[in-house]
Amino acid sequence: MTPPTFTTDLDTDQVHLQISGDLHTQSLDMVEREFANFHPNGGTVTVDLTGVKALDTGGAWLIASLVRKVKSSGGQVELHGATAAHSALIETVSRNMPDEPAPDPGKPDFLDWVARVGERTVGGWKDSLSLLEFLGLTLHRLVRTILMPRRLRRAALVSQMEETGLKAIPIVALMGFLIGVVLAFQGATQLKQFGAEIFVVELISISVLRELGILLTAIIVAGRSGSAFTASIGSMKVQEEIDAMRTLGLDPIEVLVIPRVVALLIMLPILGFIADIAALIGGGLMSWIDLGVSPGMFVTRLKENTGIWQFAIGMIKAPFFALVIGIIACWQALQVKGSAQSVGQRTTASVVQAIFLVIALDAMFSIFFSVLGV
Repeated sequence: MTPPTFTTDLDTDQVHLQISGDLHTQSLDMVEREFANFHPNGGTVTVDLTGVKALDTGGAWLIASLVRKVKSSGGQVELHGATAAHSALIETVSRNMPDEPAPDPGKPDFLDWVARVGERTVGGWKDSLSLLEFLGLTLHRLVRTILMPRRLRRAALVSQMEETGLKAIPIVALMGFLIGVVLAFQGATQLKQFGAEIFVVELISISVLRELGILLTAIIVAGRSGSAFTASIGSMKVQEEIDAMRTLGLDPIEVLVIPRVVALLIMLPILGFIADIAALIGGGLMSWIDLGVSPGMFVTRLKENTGIWQFAIGMIKAPFFALVIGIIACWQALQVKGSAQSVGQRTTASVVQAIFLVIALDAMFSIFFSVLGV
């Protein structure tokens, strides 16, 4: 690649500029300062482009900007030596350049801040309405599928159950085991101060079965499967596959959303149960090592002091968490606006919103069951 050069000749009545080399975007920094420092005096400027060997859009923009600068000072420009292809490119760039530079936005003031808050509030309200509409549409298709099971795409359902459930078992089991170990270790450290180490069994069982097991499982599923839902459907939206489905008379909700939501409804309670068992095993093992609570004593106290409702409360939450994760993930995917950047933004928003709503829903369930005295 030949480096570009910019030469000025002021020895005659006219100004002669000679430009040569490869005017590629990656090499324009070598001559940008010379172009910027050239100040026309209103006369005729002759630009010799005979030595230009290669020209891309960036180089054409630089020459077109020079021509505009000369004409704005009242002068005339004559281009010589340009090939037909280079002349056509310079002419195309010149026609598409804005007439005036973009105005300086200036520093934002209080009114700009109020306007942004208003825009985001209106946008949030519209998104909430859109999400409610999508929820109603999905529930309608779900009920119709229950009433007419033949409409369910069984192959897609089994595939999604494998992706969201079977392949998530190792990470969920490991997470549950480590949570049980941490609870037992931290609980033992505190309970030793009061000589109440034996109550570590109740600490582990109630906190895991009632809250932590299913909550942390839902968070993992939201980050793992929810993001996958948004990315896969969002990519289909970018490639216009969803529009093609509608053209063929297929319902994207029934084809794409229902199998994923049903798979989560089936698999999340199972994953929650696995997390609970793994946490109890981890907690029992740590209690045995650190406190000397034998596995038999651990199981006995678990049966005597932990009611079935502690486990049932966690399982009651699971379908609601699954529905929230599936709805948020698929809704965000259908909001993608035709670019890879939009897919990434919507995937991030899907995970954040799903985790936030799962935690908020868990808090509401805690208040509800507390009021009921369960």
